[in-house]
Amino acid sequence: MSVTVKKIAATITLSASIAALVAGCGSANNAGNAVTAGSNSSSTSGSGGSQAVDYSNASGNIVWAAAPITHTGLRKKLIAEFEKQYPNIHVTLQSQPADTDTDRSSLTTTISGGSSQPDVYMGDVVWPAQFGNAQLAQPLSDVLPKSFFNRFSNGLIEGATYDGKVYAVPFFVDTAFLFYRKDLLKKYNLPVPTTWEQVKSDAEAIQKAGGAKYGFVWQGGDYEGATCNFIEYLADAGGQVLNGNQAQLTSSAANKALSFMRSLITSGVSPKAEDTFQEADAENVFDQGDSVFLRNWSYAWSDSQNSADSKVVGKVGVVALPTFEGQSGSGYSCVGGWDLYINPHSKNLKADLQFIDWMTGQQAQSILAKNYSEIPTNKAVADDPSLKSVSPIFSIIPNVKYISRPTQTPNYPKVSQAIYNNINQALSGSASVKSALNNANSQVNSALNSSAGL
Repeated sequence: MSVTVKKIAATITLSASIAALVAGCGSANNAGNAVTAGSNSSSTSGSGGSQAVDYSNASGNIVWAAAPITHTGLRKKLIAEFEKQYPNIHVTLQSQPADTDTDRSSLTTTISGGSSQPDVYMGDVVWPAQFGNAQLAQPLSDVLPKSFFNRFSNGLIEGATYDGKVYAVPFFVDTAFLFYRKDLLKKYNLPVPTTWEQVKSDAEAIQKAGGAKYGFVWQGGDYEGATCNFIEYLADAGGQVLNGNQAQLTSSAANKALSFMRSLITSGVSPKAEDTFQEADAENVFDQGDSVFLRNWSYAWSDSQNSADSKVVGKVGVVALPTFEGQSGSGYSCVGGWDLYINPHSKNLKADLQFIDWMTGQQAQSILAKNYSEIPTNKAVADDPSLKSVSPIFSIIPNVKYISRPTQTPNYPKVSQAIYNNINQALSGSASVKSALNNANSQVNSALNSSAGL
């Protein structure tokens, strides 16, 4: 599929912006500020099954598997609030690995083995095609009424659809931002950067003056996060992962993107250990006051203002990601977020449905947004004007440009692994930029032509 850019009006509502966020991997008829990195689109039909399950009197015990949602107490808070409203249902939290790939592998092994638990699990927004194809998720459009899906924007439901069936419900959305030390920029009389070149030069200037140990921290580890970071730079440079069913990773844009990422480490702007960093690693360095800039997801704002763990409370600003010199507007943010899935082997479907209904309803979604700065998927909550007073990110989102990963193919795990393995090799210095991109290009093409698998 060729890349198409679609613009969002500046006055667009937050829910419409969220719709556009995922629309990049859907059809070209979705208006939005979104670009797709290339995908094999699956058809998306109307949601809602003709044999919807009545779960109004659900009861019993269920297990919810979820990785930490940055605030470890958030999961328990949501469970406690749910059980207050539905005392006949008891939810046990099963904590999953924070690393997305390890989490996916663990759930795949458990569910493919026929286990009935966990009953409900939190999974990445890139999983619907993979898990739907492998029959690791209950088709929710078969058991929920069509009206249930009206709480979400069409773009989010398209992102959760594979082969005409909805396999997950959108839980919360992630957008990447540039977080910066506004006190340091003011001290050294530097403007908020709008280009990646400025980020690097400003960081070097502040480091040289002794203002911070590091200039910029991000996610360069050998995992999905490196794919997200690379795809953002690639889009900023005018490139794409795929054109139709062919990888495009030997382009000049890809070379520019990866060369810049590598230069951040070799110049000392980013730590030598950057090639091992995941979200928590980068955030910890920034929140301890050791970096000028941070690329991270929306929740990092709330974390930075938590005096129990952060040394930079009141010193942080946030803006849309920059772009490369010569490009207009802001840079691209990779589409991120988490969905809720139901184990097809679960023995308590009614309780599962009641749980995901509440978790995507207004009460739970308001807790996510207003208490923890997570971007809600429920349209009514997303369009609450009071959100803008909760966090600055809610005012920035409508003007963000998005880039979607090519997730509509069941082969996406292999595609992403081919990208992040080779990107990481270049970041660590184990491979040259050119050889890493050549290998990634070849391996992505092989992945696209292989049988689907997790």
